Amino acid sequence: MINKLIAKIRKTNAPIVVGLDPMLNYVPEHIRKAAFGQFGETLEGAAEAIWQYNKGIVDAVCDLVPAVKPQIAMYEQFGIPGLAAFRKTVDYCKEKDLVVIGDVKRGDIGSTSEAYAVGHLGKVQVGSRMLEGFGEEFATVNPYLGSDGVKPFLKVCAEEKKGIFVLVKTSNPSSGELQDRLVKAAWKTGEDRNGETEERPLYEVVGRYVAAWGEQCMPAEGAYSYVGAVVGATYPEQGRLLRRIMPKAFILVPGYGAQGGKGADLVHFFNEDGLGAIINSSRGIIAAYQQEQYARFGEYGYADASRAAVLAMKDDIAAALEQRSKAF
Repeated sequence: MINKLIAKIRKTNAPIVVGLDPMLNYVPEHIRKAAFGQFGETLEGAAEAIWQYNKGIVDAVCDLVPAVKPQIAMYEQFGIPGLAAFRKTVDYCKEKDLVVIGDVKRGDIGSTSEAYAVGHLGKVQVGSRMLEGFGEEFATVNPYLGSDGVKPFLKVCAEEKKGIFVLVKTSNPSSGELQDRLVKAAWKTGEDRNGETEERPLYEVVGRYVAAWGEQCMPAEGAYSYVGAVVGATYPEQGRLLRRIMPKAFILVPGYGAQGGKGADLVHFFNEDGLGAIINSSRGIIAAYQQEQYARFGEYGYADASRAAVLAMKDDIAAALEQRSKAF
């Protein structure tokens, strides 16, 4: 699946993933009114509204981008109907030949982690049949429980040729409370002086684990592993370091746009081949019509506003990468 993602990035010339993270206050009034008219002001009505909203955006941008990233919490808040809308969104995006990254941030141990991995990336046995749970092609994984929590995902990735993005350095302001903590870590590499244990930021330690896990989970062909990393656009210097540590990992980069990241901050997340990173924007695209620069589209043109936001983002990233290439 990593090779499909790369092929789609090359085809669209857009290393962009659209975060399908709907909130009801993003959904235009006419869509909410229609959904509530059919199902009432119920969880079913809310789920129908976000599904119809998603569908409009996907139809508007599917030819421009390689991938989407639905954040499951935005659907879980509406209970079982919300999860049904999540699954409908996943299926519809796959029909449109988009790569689907399930932003689920799962992480546990033993059979629980196995169930998460199977439910989102693999198949579960039901009698004599093997059935998909949600059917995403990638999932985000929280590594806080250590290798026990990640290995079941590696197993499913190898079996299904799918992928994961491990949280390494996240874009939120308080990420440094834990991720920047200096911890003692010994590595059997030439970088360590005389095999001594050195203090390193926790995000660097996790990045080195990602690189090691990735070596165990490489496709038969291609330069990138099934194991990627999440590194926030809001931390470009850390991104520069982590890019060197994880040369074979694709980096999923949140934090563009609404969180302050811009194209010029992102060039160091890419390898010299121009690949190796995919940049996420969520509300900056899906709620673009609520921004001043796209207000001309109005609520009924919300999907067209999302398309315009994707085109602007594409141009911003392309200009930054071109400037970088001229510098070399």
